Amino acid sequence: MKATGIVRRIDDLGRVVIPKEIRRNMRIREGDPLEIFVDREGEIILKKYSPIGELASLAREYAEAINETLGQPVMIADRDNIIAVSGASKKDFLGKAVGKLIERSMEERRIYLNNYPDANATGGNIIAEDRGEDAYRFRGELVTPIIAQGDPIGAVVICTRDALGDVERKVAMSAAGVMAKQMEQ
Repeated sequence: MKATGIVRRIDDLGRVVIPKEIRRNMRIREGDPLEIFVDREGEIILKKYSPIGELASLAREYAEAINETLGQPVMIADRDNIIAVSGASKKDFLGKAVGKLIERSMEERRIYLNNYPDANATGGNIIAEDRGEDAYRFRGELVTPIIAQGDPIGAVVICTRDALGDVERKVAMSAAGVMAKQMEQ
C-alpha cells in the first residue's frame, strides 16, 4: 500500500472526504460506488466498485461470440478499464484504462460509430495510453454504452480495419442490452 501523507478526520456523521487529487488520479466521480473492505490488521480499504466486473465471465463469452459472428475485434469495458477482449491482443487491451472515445460515449449515453477514410488511421482513443508505432490501426470503431437502471456502467466496442455499418451497430446494441439486463437482475 502506498502512503499519501494526507490525513483526514471523520466528521460527526461518520464521513471522510477523499481528497480531490486522489479522486482525479483514481478516476472516482461523484456518485461512483466504492466497496469497503476490512483486513485482519484493521485496515479499511476502499475500492472502486465495478458492477459489470461481476459479469466478467459473461462479458468474455459475449465478446468471443460477437467476434466469431462478425470476425471483428470486440472489447467490453466497465467505467474504467477494458474487461474482455476477443479478436485482438489481450496484452494490448485487457485491463487498460478506457480512452476518450469510450468515456464520451458513456457520459453522453450515445453510440459512436467512426469510419475513418484512411486505413492507417489510429482511431479515436479506444484505450487511454498512447502506444505510438505499435498502435493498432482501426479504420472503423463502434462504441455502444451499456446503460443499466439509467446509469452508464460500461461499453461494447467493435473495431475493424474495414468500415463498420448497421449490422455491427445492431449487434453491439443487442450485446449492450443483454449486459444491462443481466446487471438489473
